[in-house]
Order: sequence, then C-alpha cells, then structure tokens
Amino acid sequence: MRKQQGFSLIELLIVVAIILIIAAIAIPNLLRARMAANESAAASSIRTINTAEVSYITSYPTVGYAASLATLGGVSTTCASGGATQTAACLIDNNLATPPASGKSGYHFNAAGTASTYEASAWPVSSGSTGTKTFCSVEDAVVRVDTTGGGDPGSGCNALPGLAN
Repeated sequence: MRKQQGFSLIELLIVVAIILIIAAIAIPNLLRARMAANESAAASSIRTINTAEVSYITSYPTVGYAASLATLGGVSTTCASGGATQTAACLIDNNLATPPASGKSGYHFNAAGTASTYEASAWPVSSGSTGTKTFCSVEDAVVRVDTTGGGDPGSGCNALPGLAN
C-alpha cells in the first residue's frame, strides 16, 4: 500500500468551512467595534470644538464665537510660529478644522458661530456603516446625541438629549 502525502480534498474543505464560519461570526463584531470607535472619536471632537469656541470668544470677545471650523484651525507653519489671529486661531488641529470631503474618522463635522451663539455638529459619512449617531453641541457645551444618525441636525440641536459622560 502506498503512503498518502498531504491532505485529502475533504479535509481541506472542512478546514475552509471552519474558517468561513469563524469569519462570519467575527466580521460583524469588528464592524460594530469600528463604528463605536468612530462615534467615540466624533463625540470627543465635538468636546474639542466646544473648548476651542470658549477659548476663541475669550481671546476675541469683540468678535464672538468663531464663524467656522476653519477659523478655529490654522496652517501649521503659522501656528508653530505663534501667529494665531482671529481668522486662524490655531485652537484645533487642521484635520478637524478642514476635514477631507470623505470625513474624519467616518464623520462629517461643522461649526457655525455668531457674536452670541454657536453650534457644532458631527454626523456619519454613511449612516449605518461608519456610525449610527449624530452629535451636536451649542454654547452650553453639552454634547447631545441623536441615535437616528441623520444628517446635520442644524438648529434642532437643543431638542436632543445630552450624552451621558
């Protein structure tokens, strides 16, 4: 009788089937973990914007709150040399101040301010894929959350429940 070398086709198919079953269990958990990480990063970025808006109005009281995210940021060379101005305050990182069109960490960000009020918001690039929640905050600095994950909440931020710490 001849000695068998290697694995039989049945043995290989069983191993492949086991690997596919493990992958089918693990992949959805990995996707949920990535969405949770994106949502956590978005809430943290809203807190960062809140802090920057308070710093901005303290530094430029005659202007009020920053009109946009770009105003809170600044070019790294300008910021490194201490050249902060009211149009480039160097209070937040440029990755947040001018995020790419594809978003930052799976979320789009916006901030709009006037002399007496501002609103910062974050919403998923692809609801259900990059995140499921929308975050926003106004001058009271409470991060609010909308679990439906729609687009930019606009002026409806005050009606949303606060995010538990």
